[in-house]
Amino acid sequence: MQLHMKIFVPGTIILAVFCFGYLVVILCQRARNCFGYLVVILCQRARKNQSDFRLAPKNGDLFSIWNFDGKIAYEDIIEATEDFDIKYCIGTGTYGSVYRAQLPSGKVVALKKLHHWEAEEPALFKSFSNEVRMLSEIRHRNIVKLHGFCLHKRCMFLVYEYKERGSLFSVLSNDTEAAELDWTKRVHIIEGLAHALSYMHQNCTIPILHRNVTTSNILLNSEMVASLSDFGTARLLFPNSSNRTMLAGTRGYIAPELPYTMSPTKKCDVYSFGVVALEIIMGRHPGELFSLVATSSLMSTKSSLGLHIMLKDVLDPRLSPPRIQPVASSVVMLATLALACLRSIPKSRPTMEHVSKELLNRRPKLPKPLHEISIQELMNQEM
Repeated sequence: MQLHMKIFVPGTIILAVFCFGYLVVILCQRARNCFGYLVVILCQRARKNQSDFRLAPKNGDLFSIWNFDGKIAYEDIIEATEDFDIKYCIGTGTYGSVYRAQLPSGKVVALKKLHHWEAEEPALFKSFSNEVRMLSEIRHRNIVKLHGFCLHKRCMFLVYEYKERGSLFSVLSNDTEAAELDWTKRVHIIEGLAHALSYMHQNCTIPILHRNVTTSNILLNSEMVASLSDFGTARLLFPNSSNRTMLAGTRGYIAPELPYTMSPTKKCDVYSFGVVALEIIMGRHPGELFSLVATSSLMSTKSSLGLHIMLKDVLDPRLSPPRIQPVASSVVMLATLALACLRSIPKSRPTMEHVSKELLNRRPKLPKPLHEISIQELMNQEM
């Protein structure tokens, strides 16, 4: 009996230990799986929100990482710009000054720098942060590339790819440079802008509104390829939200309904695109023309004032009218789309996706010579 008890008790203990051990293993395995899953989520979020925070080597290539070490970057930038000497300043943006800098690696970048008083302004700091946030989510051929940013106690700056020809506004304002911008180049610039806005509106997880599409915010490289820039006032367009906000944009490019609704929509960017497209075609801001177009679009009669304006009379006089059939057809198509984008009623404007697709289609032969086409004819076309 005693022998049986001696055998039975250890057996019970062994069985209990085995069950407890098995339970511990199961719990540990589940805990490990859960912890692993949590680590994966945290790593994914870290990669998504902060990208790669590896330190760059001293005087290293800033382009190999997204965010880079502030001290190292700051020292290189200070050396390259001689402490942001005015001789390196190439312009000003919505906020901050823009500098050209050649890094120790030999690469040239553009820097948008916030000055002391600007960094202390909540609105300007918000624009700085907003630009970083927006451009970190965007990858498109016709949108300026943000290489990184630096936060330093003395100043803050963004590092962009450098665009040799500067802003489209500057090029159009210079007769010599504007003459170099032939019709083919102008067509490609408008197409690139349309594709960039279509990407922002349709292909991003949450649509992005630029809210300040102007010729000053379109940069050109040495080959006159356009890139949309200055995302300080851009915002995400959340569904099922009023999206009401403070008025942003540049006078002359803002959709007419925006000051009343204070709720930016995709059609506001569409309107701004229309203004810019006409400005590129005309070589100057459309001014009274698109006001006339807006008035004409509200008139049911075809005898409106726009009827007597010929397309040839609004084309940039610094260029000869396009004579090659494909180029002339493209210019007419661009003018037609631009006018449709300027319609007073937002719902009647095309989407940027529609505009982008139309520009990818092959141009049909013009039914009549370009010099016989009126603005009113183009306005009456369905888009």
